[in-house]
Amino acid sequence: MKIAALGDAHLGRSYYGFTTPAGVNQREFDFEVSFTAAVDAALAQEPDLIVWLGDVFDHPRPTYRSFRVAQRALARIRDHGIAVALITGNHDTPRLPGTGSPYSALADMFPEFHFAHRLAYERFELSGLVIHAVPQMLTVDATLVALAEADKGRSAGKSNLLLTHPRITQVEPKYSDINEIEIDASVLRSDLVLLGHYHFHTRVADGIWYAGSTDTFSFADDPDKPKGIVVLDTDSGECRHVPLQDQRPLVTLESVAALGLSAADLQTQVLDRAVRVPEGAVARLYLDGVDPEAYRLLDLELVREAAVAALYLKVEPQFGGVDVHVELPDIESMGGRWHQYLEKQDLTGFDRVRIKELGDQYLARGVEQSS
Repeated sequence: MKIAALGDAHLGRSYYGFTTPAGVNQREFDFEVSFTAAVDAALAQEPDLIVWLGDVFDHPRPTYRSFRVAQRALARIRDHGIAVALITGNHDTPRLPGTGSPYSALADMFPEFHFAHRLAYERFELSGLVIHAVPQMLTVDATLVALAEADKGRSAGKSNLLLTHPRITQVEPKYSDINEIEIDASVLRSDLVLLGHYHFHTRVADGIWYAGSTDTFSFADDPDKPKGIVVLDTDSGECRHVPLQDQRPLVTLESVAALGLSAADLQTQVLDRAVRVPEGAVARLYLDGVDPEAYRLLDLELVREAAVAALYLKVEPQFGGVDVHVELPDIESMGGRWHQYLEKQDLTGFDRVRIKELGDQYLARGVEQSS
């Protein structure tokens, strides 16, 4: 059986204050375009099954716009007569049972497809294949119980495919994320395993792969690695990556060695870099060892005008000769500090869990975008 799989589209994620002529956040629109291209690429493979590996939505309450993008994609797949199996991820799973899921509405619209979104292990039997779907769970313990169920449910007469959305300890993380479920690869017991959550196509071990995301979200996503879909042949066990083309580039410009430069020389070198930004790119430029006074005199408006081809250019000063002794919390501790702070607050009349969830999301995005 041929299976096309895509992960982590994060429909609805928006950042940077730029919009399309229609008024849609440009990066949000980019993710929609990439997701649609990923579905096109999957259909072009003429597979027997298409799999969505979670985090199709960036949060469990997607906008109507995001929901319709996913709805139209499922309708197109149905029109091609191809089966679908999907699971939820850490971003698009509600943290409170009973609050409802966007996938419940999609499951009602497409009853012929296989949805695992109810915080429980689901087993789907197809011709020659058994799918063991473990969606995002609320805790690691619940995930381990569900994975044990999947192990017990394996078929001796068919190929077994496990779908789940964890952070695997054997794969080096690039950034922290909200509501992650961290487990060891040894608990993924199946003939074949396809994973969502990690934004790079990665072979974890024999028969275990992360599909990767459909677009590059930030510099922490390693923009040099192509994003796309994977195609798995259950007979041969081969899994290959199919990269998407023509995505918005994220580029790091040649750094300016700014130590000792005057304000005028610094301005000249920064402008020289700015005019080289590729068309439509999100770019960053490091100023190494820059003098704070020279940086203060940098005409950032002139820099923006020079980088007119870019969607966004971020200048990142790294100051030299400044000795500051300030005790700052490390980024890894911010989540714990937020939780400690929240515990002491009187939130009568407010949804404490929702506030905690929003704080976790903002902190995770800050970590991701600062990487």
